[in-house]
Amino acid sequence: MTKTKWLIVGLGNPGSKYQLTRHNIGMRVVESFTSKCKAELKFGPDCEFAEFKYAGQEVYTCLPTTYMNNSGIAVKKMMNKYSISPENIVICLDEYNFQVGRIHLKSAGSDGGHNGIASVIEHINASNFIRLRLGIGKDFGPGEMANYVLSHFYPNEDEVVNDMIKEGVKALEMLLKIGFSRAMSDVNAHQAKKFDSKSKKQNSAKGDKPNNKSFPLANKKPHKSSIHGVEIVDEYFWMRRKDDPEVIKYLKAENKYALQKMKDTSELQDKIYKEIISRIQETDLSVPVKRDDYYYYSKTIEGLQYPVYCRRKGSMDAGEEVILDQNKLAEGKHYFQIGSIAVSPNHKIVAYTSDSEGNESYTINFKVIDSEEILLDKIENASDDIEWANDNKTIFYSTLSDIQQADKVWKHVLGELIESDKLIYHELDNAYFLSIDKTKDRTTILITLMSKDESEVWVIPADEADAMPQLIRFREPKIQYYLESYLDNYLIVTNDEALNFKIVTAPKKNPLKENWVDFLPYNENIKISSIEPYKHYLVINERSDGLSKIRIYNMSSSEQNYIPFPEETYSCYSNELPDFNSDTMRFTYSSFITPKSIFNYNMKEGKLTLLKETAVMGNYDKNNYITKRIFAKSHDGVLIPISIVHHRNLELSGNNPTLLTGYGSYGMSNDPSFSHTYLSLLERGFVIAISHTRGGGENGEQWYLDGKMLNKRNTFFDFISCAEYLISNKYCNSDKLVIRGGSAGGLLIGSVLNLRPEIFKSALAIVPFVDVLNTMLDASIPLTVAEYSEWGNPQLKEYFDYISSYSPYDNVKKMDYPNILIRAGLNDPRVHYWEPAKWNAKLKEFKTDNNLLLLVTEMGSGHGGSSGRYSKFKEIAFDYAFILKTLGISE
Repeated sequence: MTKTKWLIVGLGNPGSKYQLTRHNIGMRVVESFTSKCKAELKFGPDCEFAEFKYAGQEVYTCLPTTYMNNSGIAVKKMMNKYSISPENIVICLDEYNFQVGRIHLKSAGSDGGHNGIASVIEHINASNFIRLRLGIGKDFGPGEMANYVLSHFYPNEDEVVNDMIKEGVKALEMLLKIGFSRAMSDVNAHQAKKFDSKSKKQNSAKGDKPNNKSFPLANKKPHKSSIHGVEIVDEYFWMRRKDDPEVIKYLKAENKYALQKMKDTSELQDKIYKEIISRIQETDLSVPVKRDDYYYYSKTIEGLQYPVYCRRKGSMDAGEEVILDQNKLAEGKHYFQIGSIAVSPNHKIVAYTSDSEGNESYTINFKVIDSEEILLDKIENASDDIEWANDNKTIFYSTLSDIQQADKVWKHVLGELIESDKLIYHELDNAYFLSIDKTKDRTTILITLMSKDESEVWVIPADEADAMPQLIRFREPKIQYYLESYLDNYLIVTNDEALNFKIVTAPKKNPLKENWVDFLPYNENIKISSIEPYKHYLVINERSDGLSKIRIYNMSSSEQNYIPFPEETYSCYSNELPDFNSDTMRFTYSSFITPKSIFNYNMKEGKLTLLKETAVMGNYDKNNYITKRIFAKSHDGVLIPISIVHHRNLELSGNNPTLLTGYGSYGMSNDPSFSHTYLSLLERGFVIAISHTRGGGENGEQWYLDGKMLNKRNTFFDFISCAEYLISNKYCNSDKLVIRGGSAGGLLIGSVLNLRPEIFKSALAIVPFVDVLNTMLDASIPLTVAEYSEWGNPQLKEYFDYISSYSPYDNVKKMDYPNILIRAGLNDPRVHYWEPAKWNAKLKEFKTDNNLLLLVTEMGSGHGGSSGRYSKFKEIAFDYAFILKTLGISE
C-alpha cells in the first residue's frame, strides 16, 4: 500500500457532560484507536489531535472541540495544515439507522441528515471522504431524535457498545493496512453476516406470524388527526365506541380465544385455585374498632363472596347486630362493590355507597340499623365520599360530572327531597379531585381539592351543619397541604418550602397562611406521609431510607420515638381509632413473609400488643423463606431498591423462575406485603421481586419527581436495570423472567416490552394505561386534564414529543415480543377498555413471533376486576397458570 497521510476524525461534543452520549460514539472510537497506538492527544486548531505512524502511514487523529454542528471548522484547519486530501479523511460518526453495535464503512455521499457531516461538507467543500458509521439504534418517537442522540446508552447496551468500539478500531486498523476498498468489503461483509444472519436465524426459529391465524383479527379503520405538524393515524380508534356491536363482538372473540389457548391449563388452574382457598381462613373476623359503646367489625363466611358488616354493644360478648350484608345486597348482580360505610354519630342509621357496574358511579342509600328499614332517601351518580354532620340528620356527599369526576359537594337532610339538596361547593377545574372527610376528633368536615401538584381545603364545623365552608388557604402553584384538627388548632401537613413536607399549626379562629407556625423542624431526609392526632400524642406516618416508619410524638414533653420493625423490607401504616382521648394507637404491619398483623401500641407505656395475625392455613412456616432488599444501578448511576423473597434453600443458579413487578407513578409507594396467593409461586421455586422505580414515592418526593413528566423514561430504565440485575446476579435468566404491572404499572410493562423485549419470557399487563398519547390529547376523557401534571400536556410540543417517545401503543414495532396476557374491564372509568384492546390489536398486527398474546376483558366490571373474593381468586389462578404454562412448568 502506498504511503500517504490520513486524517481520522471522531465526531461528538466536547466536555464530560457529553462524553458517554450516543452522539459521541465517533469520538470514543477515535480516542480508543489513538490510545491503542500509544499516541497522546494535545490541543490544536479547534480540536484535540495526535500525530503518529501506523502501518507505514502518517496518521492524524482529531476530536473537534467546536461542538457537533461546527465540526467542519476543525476538519478544514487540520486538512489544510497537513495537506490532506478529502478522500483520505475518515469521519467516525453515530448512525441511528443501524442497530446498536453495528458498524459500516462508506465512501462519499450526502450528509444523511447528520449535522456534523453537513458541517464537514460545507467547510471542506467536498463530500468524497470516508465515513465509519457506528450504530446507536433508533429508540425515539417523533420529534425526540435530538434528545435521544444526546442521551446515554442504556446499561444493558454497555457490552454491545464496548464491542462496537473495538470493532471500530479494528476497521480503522484494517483500512490503514490494506486500503479502503478491501477494508470496506471485509468489514461490511462481516457485519452483515453477524447481524443479518442473527435476524434470519431468529425469524426461522420463531417463524413469521402464522399464515393461518387462529386469533381474532381486528379491522383497521384509519382515524387521522394532526398536531404540531405531525399526522397521527390510529387504525383502531373505532374501538372506543362501546355501543358498537362490532366492538363487543371483538372483545368476546378475544375472550373466547384466550379460553381456548388456556384450555390445556384448566386442571392446573383448578389446582392453583384450590391451593389458594386451602390457605385462607374462609370464615374469619376482623379486629373490632370501638366507637363510643359499640364494637364495629366485619366478617367473612365460608362460601360467600363478600364481607358482612356487624357490631356488638358494650362488649364482644354481646349479641351481634348485622349492619350490612354485602352478599344479600349483591344478589342477582354480576358485580357489586361497597364504597363507603358511614354510621351516624348516634349509631342509629348507616349510610353506604354501592357500585353495581364497576364504573365507580355510586348510589347512596340509608338504612335504619335496628329496624333494617331502607329509607326513601336515595342519591344516584355520587362518589363514594359521605360524611355525617353531628346533628344525625345531615350528610355531606359529592356527585360526578360528565367526565365522571367528583365536582360538587351537596348537603342532604334525611327525609327531605333530594332535589332540594343544597349545593355547598362546585369545583370548575377538571385538574382537581374533590374529597370529603371528617377530622379524627369529629369536630370538622373537610372539603379537599387536590390536583397532582396543588391542594386547597375548606372546612365546616361538624356541629354547625348550616355553616358555609371556610377556606384555609387558596390554591397556589406547586403548594400542597392537608389538615387535621387538634383542640383549638389545625395541624397542617404542607410542602410549602419543604419538598418532603413538614407539619405546621394554625389557630382555628384565623387559620390563614400568615398565621401558620412550624410545629416540628423540617427534615429534608424524611417524607411526611400523614398524621393522626390524639389528645396527648401525634402519630406521624413517614418515609426515610426507602421504608415506611411510624413516629410517636408526645404533645406535652416533645419526646418522640419510633415503633421498631424487625425485617429488612416491609409495609406498615397506622389505623385510625375513633377515640381522640386514647393513649393507644393501632397499626398494620406486613412483609413478604409476615402475614398481615394488627397491633395496638400504648404510646404512654411503649407497650406493643399483637391483636391478630392473619391466619395461613396448612403448613406455612415463614422461616422457610428469606426477604431482603437489594439494589440495582440504573442507567444514570442511581441505585434502585428491589424487595425480594424466595425460599431459604434457593440456589443462585441463574435458572429460577422469577416474577418481577413494578408501578412507579403518582408518588405511590409499592411496599411488599404478604399474599396468600404468592405462596403458589414460592412453593414452585419462584423468586418474587418488586422494583421500587423512580416515579413512586419510596424514597421521598424527589424520587417521585425524577420519574414523572419529562423524567418518565427513568421509570422504565430503572425497571430494566432491576431485571438485568436479577439476571446478572444469577437469580434467573431471560427465559425464566416474568414481569407484571397494573394500571400505570401496565404503562411500565408496555414501555419496557418495546424497549427490551428479549430479556423477558412473559408479561402480564393488568388494565394497562398504554394509549398515553391519544388519551392525553383528548380532554373529554375522564381524568385526562387532571393527569397533565403527571405526564404533561401534549398540546405543548415538548410534552407531545416526550410522550410520543414512550407511549406503548405508539411504539409497537415489528419485532419479537414475549408471551403477554392483557386484562381489561369493560366499565373501567380510569383506564378505558379500548386502551388494552387497541394495544392488543396492534401487537397482533406487528409482532413477528408465535408467542401467546391474550386479551381478557371482564364484561361486567371495572378497574379492580371482579368484585367477589372467590372470583378474584379464579382470576389469579388463571394468571398464574399463564405464567407457568409460558415457563414450561406443568404443575
